[in-house]
Amino acid sequence: MNIVPQTATPPAPAEERTSAARASAGIGARLRAMGPLTRHAGLLVAVLLSAVLNTHRLAQNGYSNIFYSAGIKSMLQSLHNFVFVSFDPGGFISVDKPPLALWVQAASAKLFGFSPLSLLLPEAIAGVLAVALLYVVLARRVGVLAAFAGAITLAVFPSFVAVSRDTGVDTVLILLMLLACAAGLRASETGRWRWLIASAVLVGLAFNTKTLAAVLVVPGIALGYFVCAPGSLAARAGKLLVAGAVMLAVSFSWIALVELTPASKRPYVGSSTNNTEMGLTFEYNGIGRVEGQAGGPGRVVLRPGARVPATHVHATHSPSRSSHAGAPAPAPKPAKATASSGGNATFLPNGRYRNPIPFGSRPSPVRLFGKGLGDQAGWMIPFALFGLIALTVLAVLNRRRPALPGAEVGGASAEASSEPRPGRRDPRLATLLILGGWFLVEVVVLSLSKGIVHPYYVSALGPATGAMAGAGAVALVKLRHGPRPLWGIVLAAFAVIGTVAVQIVLLHREDYMLWLIPVLIGGGALGLGLLAVMRSLAAPALAATLCLLLIAPTAYSATTWWAPVEGTFPAAGPKSATGTADGYGVGARSMSLDRALAAYVSTHRPGTRWALFTVAAEGAAPMILLGLPAAPLGGYSGTDPALGGRGLARLVARGEARYVVLGGIYSTRGGNAATRAVLAACREMTPGEWHSPEAYPNGLVLFDCAGRERALAAH
Repeated sequence: MNIVPQTATPPAPAEERTSAARASAGIGARLRAMGPLTRHAGLLVAVLLSAVLNTHRLAQNGYSNIFYSAGIKSMLQSLHNFVFVSFDPGGFISVDKPPLALWVQAASAKLFGFSPLSLLLPEAIAGVLAVALLYVVLARRVGVLAAFAGAITLAVFPSFVAVSRDTGVDTVLILLMLLACAAGLRASETGRWRWLIASAVLVGLAFNTKTLAAVLVVPGIALGYFVCAPGSLAARAGKLLVAGAVMLAVSFSWIALVELTPASKRPYVGSSTNNTEMGLTFEYNGIGRVEGQAGGPGRVVLRPGARVPATHVHATHSPSRSSHAGAPAPAPKPAKATASSGGNATFLPNGRYRNPIPFGSRPSPVRLFGKGLGDQAGWMIPFALFGLIALTVLAVLNRRRPALPGAEVGGASAEASSEPRPGRRDPRLATLLILGGWFLVEVVVLSLSKGIVHPYYVSALGPATGAMAGAGAVALVKLRHGPRPLWGIVLAAFAVIGTVAVQIVLLHREDYMLWLIPVLIGGGALGLGLLAVMRSLAAPALAATLCLLLIAPTAYSATTWWAPVEGTFPAAGPKSATGTADGYGVGARSMSLDRALAAYVSTHRPGTRWALFTVAAEGAAPMILLGLPAAPLGGYSGTDPALGGRGLARLVARGEARYVVLGGIYSTRGGNAATRAVLAACREMTPGEWHSPEAYPNGLVLFDCAGRERALAAH
């Protein structure tokens, strides 16, 4: 892969152009002379690579994130469940995300039948489409070679590949955010209303996929339009205000539907404290993620003689239940990362982490290179950062310089013209502000957020990192060929040395591909030496160096093929925690227990609407996937105030509910009023009564609430 500038930077009038600039213009002319298929062959390569990474051995992931998969199965039961994204078939409580990505997966399951692949493929396809879209966006503004480099960088971004192989919502979110940036770029170039409104609508749709995570592209789009679009300052500001109103209207359209529906006519809003989508959006899924948020209260305390223990789970999402203990545990201490052994709390005998890494390290400017986030995102961030700086320097140097005859500008040929092109109207500047702005905002938010930052959140960095790496590589070559070559040499040195240093740290930390380290050092030094000494070899030298730097993240992304991706915390890497071979995410032992429990309650006069209530959603999810109408009394993490003793008493009195199983995942958080009422009022059943294969499995205790309505209502 060669990186050759698609536009040249004239240091003087046309008659004083250097031989390097003439060569650059000549290569640009030859690229334009090629047929579309030949010229855009890089698009095919990037798309094929992404498709292979995203889909090879995809079926092994099973239902992946069983929380969302169970919700989608419930959504297919009725239009009511579909509209309000009910987690359970009975419409008791909703999923804790907006509906758009889940609707896409539900549509796929409706069309092709409910199966793991019908849920996984939409996310995998969305990932491939994002790679193709990034190529198209970059090709028309900074050239096909930069587009190829950027698309490949995104295609092999480890966290991006991991979420593309999961049943979460992140890949659809990323695609919509990138579409919003693409429309914003067109609006900045043309000033047309339709593109600006399209960008606003797409941000609104992204908001309806993962709420406030979508707005991280807004500062860059707004700045790009305000600086680069044609028209007066007042006109640009006015259009941005109108677009902002459209964005808000689309963003809150579904939320308004939920809020205007009486609470009795819809599911409880899962993971909220006040049964409102506004509360969920701005608290649990919003400010809490940035400013910090606490977990639930303490454990469920049983009456004497009962045994409902559960392992402490140190995250808002949980690993599979196969890791649960069988007795109450004291407050946990941090596990030591020692060598694998049978009793090791950190690693399994196969060298994989026993439990997923739930969070990044402490907030800091270097958090994106630390444990949990670094191996998922950090491989190319230094190159992208210095690529962004190179683009900025180039934009300043070229602010009012005339375009060269025959040079590509925005993917088209600028005819011989001596009129200066205003700097703010340069498509490269809009690309810098919009995609570079997205990159910087994501970096700052992910680095400094005090609340929940799961490792897979860094997948949203993929497109902007790819854009800045690809466009930045071309900018570095252009600077090296320009009137101030030292800028290009110095920035390229920082980009390559910084990236090599980060990759060495990551490879050492993961004890992976250590043989590549001397190759990275030697290849990086050789590439920089050629770039500095021989201007004519600057482009091929940097291209070869960039290819070298992409080897490690490509191999790291391919480790997602080795085992099922852990559905709740999707991550790449040879040590990352994995999912289970049964496809249900709970392990063979837990699955046998669930089947026994489901078989008992379904044949012993269960409730007409809910055969079984659990404490938390991940206890109910396998049951729902098995076909049992189950629901969680306390939502995802077991603490939602969705139901109290009186409410449960009414359901039991109407025959809609009867059995409740306590313990298991998240029971240490204290449950809610309904679980406490069950403990006090309902009949505790022995494991033998429901034919359990073992005594108090995973700390589970089954309760029969039939005939206990009055006692339940008293609590």
